[in-house]
Amino acid sequence: MTHPPAARALLVSVLSVTGLLATAGCSLDDEPRPRWFSASASATASAASPAAEQPSGSGSALTEAQARAALLTEADLGEPWRPTRGARTWRDGLLKATTEDPECQRLLDVLYTEELFGAPEGPHATIGLDAVGTDAQLRQQVAAHPPADVDRRLDWLKSLPERCGRFTAATPRGGIQEVEVGEMPLPPVGDARQALRVTLAGETEDGELTYLTMDIAGVRVAEEAITVTHAGLDEPYAEVTQQAVGMGAERLAEIRNQGRKQV
Repeated sequence: MTHPPAARALLVSVLSVTGLLATAGCSLDDEPRPRWFSASASATASAASPAAEQPSGSGSALTEAQARAALLTEADLGEPWRPTRGARTWRDGLLKATTEDPECQRLLDVLYTEELFGAPEGPHATIGLDAVGTDAQLRQQVAAHPPADVDRRLDWLKSLPERCGRFTAATPRGGIQEVEVGEMPLPPVGDARQALRVTLAGETEDGELTYLTMDIAGVRVAEEAITVTHAGLDEPYAEVTQQAVGMGAERLAEIRNQGRKQV
């Protein structure tokens, strides 16, 4: 069977991320696979690209044009992803919630704003993508942040499964959400990385059950940081989040290397 160029590119990316996760000792064999996922642990998986394996090194921050060039596009993820048409209704309805514990509230605020490392003050770029036929959304941001600040935020993220593993939160309309926070494995890309999978389960005013799952991941590549969020009322595929993180870090490393060669 002959695959179109976009499908071939996506398959190569999936194989690469699968190999990286195997190297990190993370198994996803028991998780459901999206319809385009055809790799397996026994399949021939490519190694990380040289740009991802080489140390990021130091250098000046990226320009805004370079940050935009480092972003993923719908062509990288393939079907069913398309440029976003706006925020989903579940964002205000479920993520704009409150809880008593300050650290857990801080997590909810980060999930709502999608600013894991705070609002960027320098060059940055953001892209939002919708999964057609579902209510899932994926957002990626590339921004310059002080490395020490990024590493502190990643350490904070790592502490949350123990600190905020289970808690309750109230939505703006008074609904109660049962929140669970767990660590999520990532491919070994960038200089530092961390991710969480957060689920919020509750009921609407009409007694209808709601179940929102949101992945949030951060990666530092030298002086820049990548934030990826991926969420939906139907449980999002972990592989999509991991693929976006792996491809995003590799592309950012390549853009940085190109920038140094041009100096």
